[in-house]
Amino acid sequence: MLSIRRPSRAVFGRPAGPFSPVIPAGPPLMPGTRPGSAASPVSDVPITLLKISKMAKKKEKEKEKTEAGRRGAAPGRTDKKTKAPAGKAGTAAPEIRDRSRKVRIIPLGGLGEIGKNMTLFETDRDMVIIDCGVGFPDEDLLGIDLVIPDFSYLREHGDKLRGVVLTHGHEDHIGGIPYLLKEFNVPVYGTALTIGIIEAKLREHKLPFRPRLTTVRAGDRVQLGEFEAEFIHVNHSIADACAIALSTPAGIIVHSGDFKLDVSPIEGPMMDLVRFGELGRKGVKLLMCESTNSERPGFTPSEKSVGGVLENVFSLYPEKRIVVATFSSNVHRVMQIIGVSVRHGRRVAITGRSMQTVISAAIELGYMKPPADSIIDVADVKKYAPGQVTLITTGSQGEPMSGLYRMAFSDHAQVSLGASDVVVFSSSAIPGNEKLIGRIINELTRNGIKVIYDSNFSGIHASGHACSEEIKLLIQLCRPDFYMPVHGEYRHLGANRELALFTGIPADRIVTADIGSVVELGRRSAVITGTVPAGRTLIDGLGVGDVGKAVLRDRKALAEEGMVIIFASVDLGARLVLNPPEVITKGFIYTPESEGLIKEVQEIVSCELGDAVVSRRKADLETVRERVRRAVSKMLVQRTGRNPMVIPFIADL
Repeated sequence: MLSIRRPSRAVFGRPAGPFSPVIPAGPPLMPGTRPGSAASPVSDVPITLLKISKMAKKKEKEKEKTEAGRRGAAPGRTDKKTKAPAGKAGTAAPEIRDRSRKVRIIPLGGLGEIGKNMTLFETDRDMVIIDCGVGFPDEDLLGIDLVIPDFSYLREHGDKLRGVVLTHGHEDHIGGIPYLLKEFNVPVYGTALTIGIIEAKLREHKLPFRPRLTTVRAGDRVQLGEFEAEFIHVNHSIADACAIALSTPAGIIVHSGDFKLDVSPIEGPMMDLVRFGELGRKGVKLLMCESTNSERPGFTPSEKSVGGVLENVFSLYPEKRIVVATFSSNVHRVMQIIGVSVRHGRRVAITGRSMQTVISAAIELGYMKPPADSIIDVADVKKYAPGQVTLITTGSQGEPMSGLYRMAFSDHAQVSLGASDVVVFSSSAIPGNEKLIGRIINELTRNGIKVIYDSNFSGIHASGHACSEEIKLLIQLCRPDFYMPVHGEYRHLGANRELALFTGIPADRIVTADIGSVVELGRRSAVITGTVPAGRTLIDGLGVGDVGKAVLRDRKALAEEGMVIIFASVDLGARLVLNPPEVITKGFIYTPESEGLIKEVQEIVSCELGDAVVSRRKADLETVRERVRRAVSKMLVQRTGRNPMVIPFIADL
């Protein structure tokens, strides 16, 4: 297959393409400023744009002779489950792409919200998905476990779906895969840790077929019909994260995934800036860049910087048991916690289902190699003195029923917290979770437990997302014709748009889309041409999508007002009320202290039943129930100012 070619264009500092890349330098960076602040020291990024440009030119020349060979499936790589070639997805690509054809880009999640990331890329023949994540329910979604994207559009056009490409293994990018595979048996491509986490998930869901999971490495390419996806190494708060360069009939689309520029990563190389520069020289039609930290100035601190702060915490509290809550998928953070614990003579226990799943997968795949005997079962924690144990747990976002939540509220079966413990939140709050986290911190503090978090102990967490300077750097490397902010709430998307404007991208070449928007990308245009059905599907236990607005409305009413249940029996044929009515309340009033109100309810029910059975017209049972419900509801509102759900059970015997 021939690669997409376009006229050579300058990458840095010289006019080329639709806009001038001569960029204002901005305010000078002050030496000694903390990374992530408005003025980070230049030493945080020791590779200059000029060096990157020269490296890109050199590397591109070296690869020109082998470029055609790289266009097929990743050489020698096969699906470890099906033994199918990694680059085959069921449809052969045309020999030469028609760049005049348009590609439709349809976000089904991740815009205007945090999480639930999912984007479709579609032509008349084929469709590819990048990521399929979950969102977590807010306080209004009572009883809901997870939120996944709406697959309605996929159900109508699923015959074109050639595969799913995953950027990394975080829940907001892969959590929806089991639900997607239940409806669409398509190939899934991801790096080793990502596929390992998915395999653990699928064991719980027990699909009736063998899913086609293909493991790839950064640098591999897979053919998906008319699309070709290239995996590009980036740094993030989980190992094996990649950006995706998608070759399409309309040109190259670069999807950043979640990324940061970490020049001193815990493991592996820094992100592949050279490859982004090569793509920029070749010509990027559209750059889709994450927005999570777009409001933050400067550069994101290195993950390695957290290690020194953890050392300080452990040195400050040598006699206390230290409980660390962090993101379960942050393998590098867990590695550092285990390393610090071992250096301080501590054993480590892991609690929380998702934490245990990810760590087990990371150890099995060789991403973590904890020293022998350093990991103990959480049930054995009581055998050790407080200063000899570290607990790593879920619950950094205040999730109800997480490990830390249950410890804080004395509901954990194996761990009880007290004054001999120190709890560390090695994380930051995902927008919307601040109240949940605050609830746990308050409960722990009330019980006399020392709590360390980012507001009172600087540097205890380093984000995995790019700040403003890193986003601008990626824009400068890729030099896209068009730009589209993704992954974030509207304020994050707006801040990302401002960064693109600052780098010189014209406003009419920046696409600000929403969930369900159809962005049509052509040779000289990128415009929103319509919408498709999109939204959210609610997961409640084993139920998928069976909880709608009416159910949520009832749950809210029950939570806020409680309920009154009435039992009575009548004989409509004989026109008799057989037994006095029985009244039970739940979440409304404390019955022993409200006997007078209960008697009033019984009197009203008896009265309504008496009127119904002696009426000249023969009343049907449904009409009797509705009369009782209305009469009782009206009386309770008048007497208490509350409107509980009234449920009458009237039996005709």
